[in-house]
Amino acid sequence: MWGSLMPTLFIATQLIRTSLALPTPYHGDVQSTRSETYDIRAASNPDLTATLVTPGEIILTDKNTLKSTTSTNTTILKNTQNSSSLSLALINNLEGKVNAYVTGLTPTGQLVMLQPDGTFFYPTCSSGQTTPLLITTNTAIPLGAKGSTTNINIPGYISAGRVWFAADDILKFYIVWNVGTNSPTLVLPSAANPSDASAGVDWGFVELTYTKDGLFANISYVDFVGLVLGIRLEESGQAGANGVQVAQGLKSNSLKSICDALGKQTGADGFEWGKLCLTDSKGTVLRVLSPSQYISSHETAFAKLWTGYVDKVWKQYQSQVLTIDTQSGAGKISCQVSESDNLFHCDGSSSTYARPSTTDIFGCNDGPFVVSASANDIHKAVVPRLCAAFHRSTFLSNGGNVQPSLPATSYYGEAATNWYSKTVHQFEGDGRGYAFAYDDVNPSGGEDASGSVTSGNPGVLRVFVGGMV
Repeated sequence: MWGSLMPTLFIATQLIRTSLALPTPYHGDVQSTRSETYDIRAASNPDLTATLVTPGEIILTDKNTLKSTTSTNTTILKNTQNSSSLSLALINNLEGKVNAYVTGLTPTGQLVMLQPDGTFFYPTCSSGQTTPLLITTNTAIPLGAKGSTTNINIPGYISAGRVWFAADDILKFYIVWNVGTNSPTLVLPSAANPSDASAGVDWGFVELTYTKDGLFANISYVDFVGLVLGIRLEESGQAGANGVQVAQGLKSNSLKSICDALGKQTGADGFEWGKLCLTDSKGTVLRVLSPSQYISSHETAFAKLWTGYVDKVWKQYQSQVLTIDTQSGAGKISCQVSESDNLFHCDGSSSTYARPSTTDIFGCNDGPFVVSASANDIHKAVVPRLCAAFHRSTFLSNGGNVQPSLPATSYYGEAATNWYSKTVHQFEGDGRGYAFAYDDVNPSGGEDASGSVTSGNPGVLRVFVGGMV
């Protein structure tokens, strides 16, 4: 049941940056496989760097757009299902003002945003709106002072939902017509773009999908670390600790500590770990990008991080067998590098596996890690286990010839490893919250590393803004 509710953790996006100064209209198509750039700054900033945010430029990608699946720009399709509302309790643990926002899709595919009065606003636009238009309808839900709880209700089912939070500021959302889908598209704040219209705001979100089958909510660091959030789901009709699920998220005020650690690692190995941190002009850390997000706009970053390690893995498994535990009916399968073609071959897999590049490893969805529609179940099992072993650098560890088999204490033991993931997990309150796409790969019986909570009978979802610990 929950497989249908799981949100997509990552989408491969090729950034094609085409700067356009508004108000000159853009007449090209807005497609899901491309991105477009709209400069909304009064003047360009020649001193833009990877770590300094300069708000004013909108880039459309699959990461920051939510597409309506209804092809009308006039009629609002109301939710006709007999759906119950979802109760949210928003706890403010921050000093200063906090605004919340809710975005998503109705069961009919209509874009929705929650208004402060508890009703849905349905953002839309005409088919002639080919440049992003700022949404001026008030959708900011102010939270109370530090220590207070603001109770809200989502009045119906939504999918691809996000509950956003912005500290001491507002977030900017835009609407644009998508010619490719013949429907409106909601343009969301982008973490990866240091010039996004909301780049100077400290923000974050909780992902959720709420359907007739139940609730799935999640905090994830696959793309970035932002405003610290924690979640607690209390099931309806349960007493005490029964029916309670918690994902604590990061510890309070941990962003600076994460950046200090990443900056130290840059000093040790010379790679761009420190540049993953985005700061404002005062040096305040706003967000920490994942390496895959940083590479999307800095293609040569981390280029040689895993070169030597991959060479060693390929050499070792020419003479030794790598065992992949599929943790399914296929059981354990044997893999080995063939000297004839220099590819990993796994028994029964529909694919072979070439040496991965840095981009392949960080994204887990390119090169040898592509899972096509025709892939068989063994290939689908091999890909996450291979990619996770590269992130954690466990292939050459004692016992690393069986994947997965090692405990978390054995992860990240090499110099060539995912220091972003290692550092994020260091500062999580309970170790839960993905830091890369296949961070849920663990030995059978291992701990749940996801930051998700699920229930077929949800009562209240509590979100802790500023952290739980």
